[in-house]
Amino acid sequence: MIEDFLTQGVRDVEEALRKAAAAEVTPRFRQLAEGDIVEKSGPHDMVTVADRRAEERLTADLAALLPGSVVVGEEAVHADPSTYGAIREEAPVWIVDPVDGTRQFVNGDPGFCMLVALAVRGEVQASWTFAPALDEFAVAVRGEGAWLNGRRLQAGSPAPGADIEVATSHPDYTTDDQKRALLGLRTDGVRPRPCGSAGLEYLAIARGALDAVAFSWELAWDHAAGLLLVTEAGGADLTLTGEPFRIGGGNALPFTAARDAATARRVRDLLAAGA
Repeated sequence: MIEDFLTQGVRDVEEALRKAAAAEVTPRFRQLAEGDIVEKSGPHDMVTVADRRAEERLTADLAALLPGSVVVGEEAVHADPSTYGAIREEAPVWIVDPVDGTRQFVNGDPGFCMLVALAVRGEVQASWTFAPALDEFAVAVRGEGAWLNGRRLQAGSPAPGADIEVATSHPDYTTDDQKRALLGLRTDGVRPRPCGSAGLEYLAIARGALDAVAFSWELAWDHAAGLLLVTEAGGADLTLTGEPFRIGGGNALPFTAARDAATARRVRDLLAAGA
């Protein structure tokens, strides 16, 4: 069923994302009123009317595209955490982040995106990353590759001997143990920096513009789309214990995704040394 859908439905999902952006997100970019923004867990965790309405629209449209599927969206899970468990169940699941990089969106920074992934029994089959303010649309299909605006993506490898650039979690989202692990990246040959939108950081890896990420949280809507994009572009991911990241949770954190397997191992080893 999923194979048949992916043969015909990839463009339908792209159209659904573009319509949601045009109706709910783009008209509100740099046009938010004070009442359109609400803090959730803190000043770095916000939601806007654009997030909510885009997720509502995508929830209806995506479920209609694939009968029997369910939707796990960031804002719906915030309202009812029990719905997150659908990621580990049998039905195909759409994993949706309606605005990834809400802080950037609120600040009028174009560095935000919309993320959709389609998973079956915990394995991501396809993903869509749309940055409407940047006019960038990336698609990945398991076993078939990754594309940005129709161009095949190849992550490549860092230049031999060059410092590697690694985008890392914001300190607000790290435990003391994770902070110690991330300190392992403060060494010669590595240039750590704070991450922006997770979805766009993954896209940067897939296009060879960033060497790796090191993230300390595992919410599927932030990672499912981007991890498939990276792996289909030739990259790799590892958790702190050296295992691939599982979107269903229970990962040893922090984890890394990188342009190639050697860089993933190098970052993972540095994280483990810090821990």
